[in-house]
Amino acid sequence: MIAKVRGNSKIEGEITVSGAKNSALPILASLVLTSEEVLINRVPEISDVNEILSMIRVAGIQVTFSDNEIMVKSSSNLKGELGNFDSNIRASILLLGPLAARTGHAELPYPGGCAIGERPIDIHIEGLNKLGFLISEKGDRIEATLGKIPKEVKIKLRFPSVGATEHLMMTAAIMNGTHTELSNCAKEPEIVDLQNFLVSMGAKIKGAGIDKIEIEGVKSFHGTTHTIIGDRIEAGTYIIAALASKGLLKVNGASSETFNFIHELKKIGAQIITNEDHVLVKPSTLKPFKISTGPYPEFPTDLQPQLTFLACYTNGTSEVTEKVFENRFWHVDELRKMGASIEKIGDRTLRI
Repeated sequence: MIAKVRGNSKIEGEITVSGAKNSALPILASLVLTSEEVLINRVPEISDVNEILSMIRVAGIQVTFSDNEIMVKSSSNLKGELGNFDSNIRASILLLGPLAARTGHAELPYPGGCAIGERPIDIHIEGLNKLGFLISEKGDRIEATLGKIPKEVKIKLRFPSVGATEHLMMTAAIMNGTHTELSNCAKEPEIVDLQNFLVSMGAKIKGAGIDKIEIEGVKSFHGTTHTIIGDRIEAGTYIIAALASKGLLKVNGASSETFNFIHELKKIGAQIITNEDHVLVKPSTLKPFKISTGPYPEFPTDLQPQLTFLACYTNGTSEVTEKVFENRFWHVDELRKMGASIEKIGDRTLRI
């Protein structure tokens, strides 16, 4: 695909964000936890969603996807062996624990790689081991077998991994009779959304959004209806584009409570008015800044390339430090081709 962009234009007007991809993927993976009907609204129509849906269909889930709405019909023929499925997305690992918990054994393709740095799944595996699962890797496949189910489990994550937090929370929720305490958890709003979805199906979970999550495993889940939260990264991209072009923009459909990055933008002069269901961005004169990314509630790494772009339109010298991924500067060479003055300081910092 070739896109032609006409420059020297303002990003202005009004736009509504999609449902959050990082919320949709774990919620869709958790559909294997119930045999009853589920309706999910505001699902983004993207390739990762289509791939995770293909995987749960292979597992025996009857699902339709149309007009950003997913309908799951009742199903009782669940299977855990998906080893022959060719998956290229990292979210596929989220199916391992839930499928093994429900069927006794799960086999999946090893999760796809990542172009922005290493994302090892060892934290997932360590947690599943403590929950009583035996994990083995065979070439390009990974298997989990349910062993002796413990009554009490305490798991402290070595790093507040979003994927591991979601994976272990989903798995522990269906382990009847097991009390699980997860600590040093990721705190992202998407994890809160996953908890809300699971609780609406009968899960007993509390604590998402803070450091410690407690789960009382239940025997089964019932059906539910759920609407996915707005995508804060998509919203942040529009906000930054409006600031760079000095446009007047209204961004609808995402709760400003999840916009942990707005206070950082306000510090550098951004005029942003937040409301319950929308954000208004006004033309602003920005001052140079030093901002680092980090796990929530720090500045999101997924907005680091956009922040680098914004620095190019801010008078003075700014610095952006990437503390999450070691290889998330691919955009720099492309910006330099267009005249950006960007210097790399060490392995993690850009001076713009």
